[in-house]
Amino acid sequence: MTSEWEQTALSEVLRPVRRPVAVADLDEVPWAGARWYAEGIYPRPVEAASKVKTKTLNRLELNDVTYNRMWATKAAFGVVGEEAAGCLVTGDFPIFVAETRKIEPEFMRAVFQSSAFQDIASARAVGTTERRRLKEPDFLSIQIALPSPCEQRRIVNVMGAVDAQIEALREEIARAEALWWAVARDMVEAFADSDFTRLDAIAEISGGLTKNKKDFQKSDLVEVPYLRVANVHRRYLDLRSVALIRTTRVKAEALRLQPGDILFNEGGDKDKLGRGDVWRGQIEHCIHQNHVFRARLTNPEFEPRFVSAWGNSFGKNWFEVFGTQTTGIASINKRTLSRFPIPDIPLSDQIAWADRLDAVWQTKVALSNEFDELDRFRSALLSALLNQEIEIPDSYDRVLGEVSSDGVH
Repeated sequence: MTSEWEQTALSEVLRPVRRPVAVADLDEVPWAGARWYAEGIYPRPVEAASKVKTKTLNRLELNDVTYNRMWATKAAFGVVGEEAAGCLVTGDFPIFVAETRKIEPEFMRAVFQSSAFQDIASARAVGTTERRRLKEPDFLSIQIALPSPCEQRRIVNVMGAVDAQIEALREEIARAEALWWAVARDMVEAFADSDFTRLDAIAEISGGLTKNKKDFQKSDLVEVPYLRVANVHRRYLDLRSVALIRTTRVKAEALRLQPGDILFNEGGDKDKLGRGDVWRGQIEHCIHQNHVFRARLTNPEFEPRFVSAWGNSFGKNWFEVFGTQTTGIASINKRTLSRFPIPDIPLSDQIAWADRLDAVWQTKVALSNEFDELDRFRSALLSALLNQEIEIPDSYDRVLGEVSSDGVH
């Protein structure tokens, strides 16, 4: 390490600014917001000015630095890009202009994304509710290690290269997701004129465990893992956090999931009704809660993966139509799920479609895992660079200059 960076208060590199706009002079208000964890400033939906109670707003410009005072504990900091330039914010968004001779706006973005900065900012927020506010003087008094402008630019360029890879992976994941739905639509269209059978004609359907305080008074209690609605998603199970529950040995045995069981969620948002996946025996002695239905096939001429894929594709709209909606929550009951229509087609066709969809899904899973790994690497790299654990050599500037002069991008 050739030198240590100087500790500098944000007040030395950021200058507060106001660009007031009278709401009375507007027809519409192009709002901006700040995403949590320094994910950027973004344009929010436009609203009719007549609906805005605030008399004066402030206009954002390109490369402004701003944050949401109410969500500083969630790292709602950012630098304004082209998409949000010209948008308006309330007084809860202090606006600053970076002294570019001292600090690059993009370097400021990197600082915001560091866990060290986020921890300091959160600790300085005051208040008694979850939305503790970070006042401007407290924000500006935060000190950061400030490298030279050249070193800042190197860090920004290195992080930009990693971000480009992350964005490329994100686009590949989106393409894999779109492909799954395209194949699923082809499957639905292929069997639109087929004969259908009810789900309860080919499967035994049961609800899961309902908590009962009386059970806790019995002597034959066992503790077992159990799936909640939060674990059951469309086409996959999130098993990173599986709760444990105590119940009787008899109930635990009756509700124990077996490989091939098809899971359907009972309730939630209307577009999530009936979503689920096939249980593959990932956890021993696992059961499910009462808000997750289990369909155990009794007819060997039906493939669990196909039935689940049909539920996640054709069933998405079907459950929205036939589910019930109460205040704030939608649901399906056992009677509705029992009459869910399944194409009565040859087993070989079911397996073929399930294999196609599985292949696409596994591609998306692999890409998602690669994305997560790269995202963790990015966090570690950013921390190492800002903590001066990694030094980018001066030769990087020369190489970058040669690449730019050759017209390579």
